Amino acid sequence: MTEEELKGRLDAYVDEVWEDAVEDIRSLVRIRSVEDLGAAAPGMPWGPASHDALVQGLKIAERLGLEAHECEGYIGYADLPGDSRRQIATIAHTDVVPEGLGWTVDPFDVTRRDGYLIGRGVLDDKGPLVLSLYAAHFFKRLADRTGKRLPRTLRCIVGNAEETTMGDLKWYLAHYDGPDFCFSPDADFPLICGEKGVFHGHFTSAEAFGGEGESRIAWMDGGTVANAIPGRAEALVRADAPAFPAAEGIELREEPSGLVRIVATGRGGHASLPEGTLNAIGLLVDYLLDNGICSAGERGFLELQHALCASGHDGAALGIKTSDEKFGPLTAIGGTVRTVGGRLVQTVDSRYPTSIDGDAIRERLGALAEAHGASFAVDQDKVPFYIDPQSPEVQCLLRSYDDYAGGRSEAFVIGGGTYARLFERACAFGPHEPKEEVPDWVGPEHGADEGVSEESLRRALKVYVLAIWRLMQLD
Repeated sequence: MTEEELKGRLDAYVDEVWEDAVEDIRSLVRIRSVEDLGAAAPGMPWGPASHDALVQGLKIAERLGLEAHECEGYIGYADLPGDSRRQIATIAHTDVVPEGLGWTVDPFDVTRRDGYLIGRGVLDDKGPLVLSLYAAHFFKRLADRTGKRLPRTLRCIVGNAEETTMGDLKWYLAHYDGPDFCFSPDADFPLICGEKGVFHGHFTSAEAFGGEGESRIAWMDGGTVANAIPGRAEALVRADAPAFPAAEGIELREEPSGLVRIVATGRGGHASLPEGTLNAIGLLVDYLLDNGICSAGERGFLELQHALCASGHDGAALGIKTSDEKFGPLTAIGGTVRTVGGRLVQTVDSRYPTSIDGDAIRERLGALAEAHGASFAVDQDKVPFYIDPQSPEVQCLLRSYDDYAGGRSEAFVIGGGTYARLFERACAFGPHEPKEEVPDWVGPEHGADEGVSEESLRRALKVYVLAIWRLMQLD
């Protein structure tokens, strides 16, 4: 079959299966597959809801004629056997971040509106997972009709813990051989050839908040996950509400026993894309500091939070600002704050280039914590990832994208982290179109009203089929 014949069949195929694909996306979105280690059990190491989504993803694969396998609940895969056991692979994930606040529709259903799908996971990453399975299904039907299999096995890996530790893929690579090449439909088009390092840690206050004596702050809580800018944060303080001034983004509520609840509302978003966001923890902390709603001991930790959450996102106030030619500038944001055992625990997420490393970040943040009477601990550190954009596989994918998008595209790097960084040869490849103009009611990944246009998903499915076909022809 020529490529032109393949493209001709593709148009009809996408038209035929599209409504089924949307319903399959809906079946996954309806599962609130947020990791819950507290409910983990044998066979479901990431919690029951995450496992339910994994099982549903594999059921879709099986219905589409693929050979589906669950791997002790850690992860799964679905194969379309080829003439060789060597593999070309895709990998997407069924887990999601918590819904957070600000939704105007049910986050755990698919709402169709003016050509867009809205729901948690339609873009990151349940929609793209379904695309990968339907791309394999296209080749399954082609093999059934022609009797000819692909030169290599096509494996669709179904991840289940990408949003947290990627422990699912680490388990997989410890038990299975890696593919010749893999792409993850979990980022932007045209193609991601590099990802900044991802550094997570947390500050803990030495001063116990909420105690007797001079303490003014009884409790503080904000954000949903460490890798997202929080859109909401609140504190319960000992104070007289009428004495406080009004402020944009701040709501005051009187509570019993002489307490006041202060609620800050910002603009949330993904930690790797902080431009245009407004950190609600920063809003809250600045209000407390500006109005003296803190004891002398509490002020030090609030000032530390100010440096992280309200002083920009380039790391300058933290002493870690840096940049390089390949990855650009470092970013740093505060994702969540919790009251744990009477102390405040504030997380930090930094996406860093090659001009600094995790040890240097740990050292500087540790010194900053000490200067503010706090402590610091590292939660995880993933080093930067890069694949040569001139490699045959990357150029193959770019040509496939350009065939449908027009023009001549180039690979680029991002601050986000995908599964690609754990493979020997891999990249992230769409399906989000960063230059696409979308209505202001369409939210981003990890944000409220997460959405994606159906037209961009339909085109992405065609791009993936053509790219897989071409990858199979490479030596």
